[in-house]
Amino acid sequence: MTIELAQVYGFCPGVRRAVEMVNQHLQTEGPLATLGAIVHNAQVVDALSARGARVAEELEETRESAVAITAHGASKALYQEIERRDLELVDTTCPIVKRAQEAAKRLAEDGYTVLIYGEAAHPEVKGLLSWTNGRGHATLDPDSLPEIKDQKLALISQTTKGQETFWGFVAQLVKRLGPQIQEMHVVDTTCPETGRRYDSARELARRVDAILVVGSRNSANTRKKKNVQTYFIETADEIQGPWFNGVSRVGVTAGASTPDEAIEQVIHRLKTLEGGA
Repeated sequence: MTIELAQVYGFCPGVRRAVEMVNQHLQTEGPLATLGAIVHNAQVVDALSARGARVAEELEETRESAVAITAHGASKALYQEIERRDLELVDTTCPIVKRAQEAAKRLAEDGYTVLIYGEAAHPEVKGLLSWTNGRGHATLDPDSLPEIKDQKLALISQTTKGQETFWGFVAQLVKRLGPQIQEMHVVDTTCPETGRRYDSARELARRVDAILVVGSRNSANTRKKKNVQTYFIETADEIQGPWFNGVSRVGVTAGASTPDEAIEQVIHRLKTLEGGA
C-alpha cells in the first residue's frame, strides 16, 4: 500500500502563529486563560492546557492576570472589557480574520448593511457581526435573510469558507435581490490557505483509493466530504486495518488546526499495518 500526503495540509500560518504566541507567553510570562479553545483541535488545546493555558468560556471565569483571544477573533465589546479589567492581552487573532473585522467595521461606518456569508454560531462570525454595530446579518442561505430595506449592501465572508462558494453565494444574492439594491460592495475575505487545502485534497482524491482526514471533529475545516472513500479521524489510534482491504493507494490530509505530530503519528501507524509502505 502506497501512502501519499496532500501537497498542502496541517497548520495554516494563522493557527501556527496563535499556538506560538501562547507558548511564548507561557515560557516567558507564565499561565494565562484562553477565551475559548485557542484553535479548533482538542489535542492542541489539551497540550497547551497542560503547560498552563486554561480554557475559560467567559471572561468572568478567568483567574489569571493575562488572557488570550483565539485565532478566530473576538467582539469589540470583549476587547473593551479586557481593557476595563486591566488584564494583559495576548491577541492571537489571525491577521486574515483581523482584516475581515476591519472591513466589517469600515463598511458599516460607511452606511452599508453588512451581510456575512458564514455560520452565525461560529466564533469568528459572532465577532464579525459585533464590528458592524448592529448593521450586520450572517447566513449561508440567501432565502433565510430578513427583508433588506437599505439600498446599500456589502458582502464579506467567514474566512474559512471557500472562495468559489462565496462568489456563488454572491451570484445567488444578486439574482434574488435584483434592482432592490442600488449599490452592492463585495469584499472577498476568504482565506487563501483554506482554498489551497481544499484544492490539494481534491487533487489527492483523484490519485488514491481512500483518504484519511486528520483533525478535531469540532473543526469545520476537517468536516468537508471528498468524492472518494473518506475516513475522518482525530488520532492514529482510530485507524482500523480493514479500512484498507483492497486499497493500493491511501491519501492523508489534515485540517488547518491539525498539529504536525498528529499527522506524523498517522503516517507511522499506516506504515505498521500489514502491507504498509
